[in-house]
Amino acid sequence: MPDQSNPTLRLTEIFYSIQGESRTLGLPTVFVRLTGCPLRCNYCDTAYAFSGGEVMSLDAILDKVRSFSPRYICVTGGEPLAQPNCLTLLQQLCDAGYEVSLETSGALDVSGVDTRISRVMDLKTPDSGEAHRNLYTNVEHLGLNDQVKFVICSRDDYDWARFQTDRFQLPGRVGEVLFSPSHGQVEARQLAEWIVADNLPVRFQMQLHKYLWNDEPGH
Repeated sequence: MPDQSNPTLRLTEIFYSIQGESRTLGLPTVFVRLTGCPLRCNYCDTAYAFSGGEVMSLDAILDKVRSFSPRYICVTGGEPLAQPNCLTLLQQLCDAGYEVSLETSGALDVSGVDTRISRVMDLKTPDSGEAHRNLYTNVEHLGLNDQVKFVICSRDDYDWARFQTDRFQLPGRVGEVLFSPSHGQVEARQLAEWIVADNLPVRFQMQLHKYLWNDEPGH
């Protein structure tokens, strides 16, 4: 449960940009990037959020978010759920009227997340190096407001993700099933062709921000 006696979080950054993936792709969004992650995926593009950061009160975070006058908020990391007070932040952002998504690895329990949140849960593929961390019981807590993402590093990853999609009957259980090529490991066109050839009921996505800003922090 959130620690109500100490309503603070350690943040790496808060910034306003264009959402590069998921359901709200292309929409102006405020990103709240929390510090820390217990995973070490081999394709991680936010290793700078593993440590450091600044401790901020939830009130200060909400004030900073409000200054951008946004409609959409994405709480990301790192792994946001590694900090218990993340649950309180998510609730307060919803109470303030924002449309909120949470990017989470799927390695930590999502059952306590406010159901108004769109949980974008990343099931780790074998070539990520962290598939053993997947908490598969999380799937039963997901619904049509949620999204499941697979970052595909190889043909073996694709076949694994296709199996998990069928195993958990993800289409119809969640709002979107997202297949994304690992940047620099799988050609986007190749992944798209696999999806078309197998007629998969999933959404192909590329990380738009990588093409707009080349992964520069603050974008």
